[in-house]
Amino acid sequence: QVHLVESGGGLVQAGGSLRLSCAASARIFTYYVMGWFRQTADNEREFVAAVSRTGTQTHYGDSVKGRFTISRDNAKKTVSLQMNNLEPEDTAIYYCAANGFNLYDDYDHYEYWGQGTQVTVSS
Repeated sequence: QVHLVESGGGLVQAGGSLRLSCAASARIFTYYVMGWFRQTADNEREFVAAVSRTGTQTHYGDSVKGRFTISRDNAKKTVSLQMNNLEPEDTAIYYCAANGFNLYDDYDHYEYWGQGTQVTVSS
């Protein structure tokens, strides 16, 4: 069982930055590939980014490439999402997720989810 808790959301102006963090309770954190997804007000769920067990491989959604960076600290059992040059279209609830297999961009493959943190970008 894995318990995930996100933090770091908030309100920011377009062009600004935010850093999201996700703390995991997993006994063996390095067993899990970690990802971030977001859900907009119209309930569209979108893949944002994923990072491999060792942190050496990453995978990003097309809409955030070049602006967002995912990373993990296995010693602290955390995964972070640095979001730069934010746009109003980035407004969503951001969820941290874990799966024990691969760098999937399909939410159906993720077994564990956090409760989400709201990010709002004003124009």
